[in-house]
Amino acid sequence: MAIKMIAVDMDGTFLSSDKTYNVARFNDLFLQLQEKGIRFVVASGNQYFQLRSFFPDTYQDITFVAENGANIVMGDTPFYNAELDDATIQKTLTEVEKLEPTNLIVCGKNSAYISEKISDEAFKNAHFYYPKLKKLTNLHEVTQENDAIFKFALSYTMDDATEKLASLQRSLGDILTPVSSGHEDIDLIIPGIHKYHGLRLLADKWGIADDEIATFGDSGNDLEMLERTKHSFAMENAQEKIKTVASTIIGSNDSEAVLDTIEALIIE
Repeated sequence: MAIKMIAVDMDGTFLSSDKTYNVARFNDLFLQLQEKGIRFVVASGNQYFQLRSFFPDTYQDITFVAENGANIVMGDTPFYNAELDDATIQKTLTEVEKLEPTNLIVCGKNSAYISEKISDEAFKNAHFYYPKLKKLTNLHEVTQENDAIFKFALSYTMDDATEKLASLQRSLGDILTPVSSGHEDIDLIIPGIHKYHGLRLLADKWGIADDEIATFGDSGNDLEMLERTKHSFAMENAQEKIKTVASTIIGSNDSEAVLDTIEALIIE
């Protein structure tokens, strides 16, 4: 059956290790996708504004399943967003603070939020992934912002990440789902609101079946979309659990393997 939607993760998948991609080659392939009526979707844990910045010439024709599916934007037109209630936000902040992340970002539709106590270097690093980032004196005040909050992004050291993920599952697993988002980062997402959920909303709108979707990923937050689509591709550099659920393992994110595979899918 012909592919009608291609969904790519960004970090560790579509982007090389230096956070770039072959723009000229992609733009050529993108024109071919458009000619064939194949939808191109960016599915990432990152902020919409950051994802859009990678595609300055084509973003109007791309749909972004941002924040692990909690914020979906077609070009620059909002399509869907999830939202946490204030009580869940406050409980989550209290529990997370006990586990002392090296960085904590509260993610909303209009902006992300970070403590003003963060170091300049840590703020700079966070700002790369969250171009719209506001400092707050106390993160518990985030519920006073006029925003829809739908995700928490945490960072730990390499030695702590696995243990902290298990601790978060024990303390918050009844209200949020902790997932690895690459490196030592952990996202707390709303149960059932993941990348595949976002893809399914879009597929329903566009009349696309799961076996007409091709997905690409490398980390824990890609699990559902790779597991539930027939044509799923894990990167050579992917986490082992991701490789086990994907239908195919391709080259690394530094080898243009995603573009190679998209080209092959177009030819088919």
